[in-house]
Amino acid sequence: MKFDASLGLSTHLKDVAAFAQSAEAIGFDAVWTSETQHDPFLPLALIAEHTSKLKFGTAVAIAFARSPMIVAQTAWDLARQSQGRFMLGLGTQIKAHIERRFGLPWTPPVPRLREYVQAIRAVWQTWQTGEKLNFRGQEYKLTLMTPFFAPGPIEQPNIPIFIAGVGEPLCRLAGEVADGFHVHPFHTARYLSEVTLPAIETGAKKANRDRKSIEVATMAFVALTDTEIEAQRSQVAFYASTPSYRPVLELHGWGSIGEQLGALARRGQWAEMPRLISDEMLETFVVVGTWDDIGHKLHQRYDGLLDRIGLYRPYVPGAEDDQWQKLAQQMTR
Repeated sequence: MKFDASLGLSTHLKDVAAFAQSAEAIGFDAVWTSETQHDPFLPLALIAEHTSKLKFGTAVAIAFARSPMIVAQTAWDLARQSQGRFMLGLGTQIKAHIERRFGLPWTPPVPRLREYVQAIRAVWQTWQTGEKLNFRGQEYKLTLMTPFFAPGPIEQPNIPIFIAGVGEPLCRLAGEVADGFHVHPFHTARYLSEVTLPAIETGAKKANRDRKSIEVATMAFVALTDTEIEAQRSQVAFYASTPSYRPVLELHGWGSIGEQLGALARRGQWAEMPRLISDEMLETFVVVGTWDDIGHKLHQRYDGLLDRIGLYRPYVPGAEDDQWQKLAQQMTR
């Protein structure tokens, strides 16, 4: 497996260059940014500038908050600057966030994301070959590209596109149109083997693609101390209260616990929620160990299921560097 890192949610742009150089020295294969407290693309220009081998990408940028033309342009520039090290990761978000956080209309996400990916690739094809832009879908129509706005070809035009999700429809879509799939951290090994991977395989067959051409990645929940165990119990409770993640619980027979957690969340009783997460549930979602054995436990759980893995625990330069380096070596053997 390739071993990746994530940029901390509160990392400021002034700290990105040092972070990237340190991550490359540790031996991470890639660094991923997320769309939470900061723009997911801005740090990537700095990562490209201050590293030479480290791959990087978004995990994820919210597709429906942006025009596919804007995303195509940003990705093209990052790919050119980094000589092909950029990976574009896209997510749909949920209806409430698209409508109320971004102030944009919501439409069914799977057909819309399919078109979105196809539209981006159509733009890239036009820039690389000079052919006329003529993408016409139900959601997006892109038919105008004059020489003034066309950046022209680049040396590494095959930019990988990852999409993200939990449910089977988005997994199938990944198999159909994407180069990779970001598995949500709220997952289990059983859900991966029985739901996620078969759905990706189904999508790949539909498009006459090889399943192995689609990289499967995640940031895994881990707990290395007693304090982290309780923090992850709260994290699992939070995600388990979300209806869209309920299929993961239902596979294990824990659907009713998800309903109870949802009711507590609606009443704002956050402190009560972790008490519903038993040790069995916790260790099904979270890899519990120490720095000495966590690499072995991650391999034990995910070998044969994932192509890329990181920890749902941001890498902080200068803190635990020796442990991170040893883990990077263990994961990439």
